[in-house]
Amino acid sequence: MIVIMDVHATEKDLERLNERIRELGYTPHTIRGDDRLVVGITGNTGTEGRMHLEGLPGVLQVIRITKPYKLASRETKPENSVVDVGGVKFGDGNLVVCAGPCAVETREQTIRIAKIVADRGAHLLRGGAFKPRTSPYAFQGLGEKGLEILAEAREITGLPLVTEVVDPGTVTLVGQYADMLQIGTRNMQNFSLLREVGKLGKPVLMKRGMSATLEETLMSAEYLMSHGAHDVVVCERGVRTFTSHARNTLDVSVIPAFKKLSHLPIIVDPSHASGSRETVIPLALAGIGAGADGLLVDVHDDPDHALVDGPQALLPDGFQDLMDVAARVSTALGKSIASHRPAVAERA
Repeated sequence: MIVIMDVHATEKDLERLNERIRELGYTPHTIRGDDRLVVGITGNTGTEGRMHLEGLPGVLQVIRITKPYKLASRETKPENSVVDVGGVKFGDGNLVVCAGPCAVETREQTIRIAKIVADRGAHLLRGGAFKPRTSPYAFQGLGEKGLEILAEAREITGLPLVTEVVDPGTVTLVGQYADMLQIGTRNMQNFSLLREVGKLGKPVLMKRGMSATLEETLMSAEYLMSHGAHDVVVCERGVRTFTSHARNTLDVSVIPAFKKLSHLPIIVDPSHASGSRETVIPLALAGIGAGADGLLVDVHDDPDHALVDGPQALLPDGFQDLMDVAARVSTALGKSIASHRPAVAERA
């Protein structure tokens, strides 16, 4: 259920409502929209609590939500949500670009690439300190040392940091460094991890599972939101199909379908969908054309020697090409590249 508050409702009315919801054994979630205040209720399986709420002061209407994902649904919040990450806003009608190395390899490599992407207009720095890999023998990341390097790169460039968290035991550690926590495709349905990340309350970038349906993706976002992380951005990174010409199949059709059902922002990762830098830009443009709120791309200045996913990483000139053409396409669609472009500091 959701409770729509009257425009004249006071904070005391809201407190009284939330207290009553808890007395009924449910959990209230306050959602402040552009023109109304809504309280989402989770934990209720029927309509028996409705009569106990409709007569409370400040309550305008109590509505039962038909979707199983209550907090992520447009039924709860019709207008688009805007997720603010260090001054960078996802979902406000402009395009946000997150870029950087797939993995933190060395301090010099990370800071060098961070400067490259910042200078070319990126808005967030991406980079993995913990890397869940298919092979147990592959490079698994530098761990906390990698987080320290990313934090230094953020200080130098001014770019907010998004990095992946891979298990519940490191959520607090990663949260101490990251401006936005990333949930990888393999962990989209790792519900114990989602619960712990949700409790942290920080912005989250959640990648769609490689075999997940749209509803399963929304339910995973619901896990995060129901545990406290209301600032969620979903990332389409390609799904596993029978194709042999790409690493994954970028499902651009999910973008308008997602936006119809949910108020959350959605971005695309053309690097992991493609697996080849030659097709990253075309897939990025397809995502923008379908309505994506942003891009997540791999960039490396020496991809032949990269420890992770070198073939799909754009070279610096390729990233500049992407930014240029993305700006033109965005303009043609009536939007623009987000304006947040921090200056690059002159120190190593």
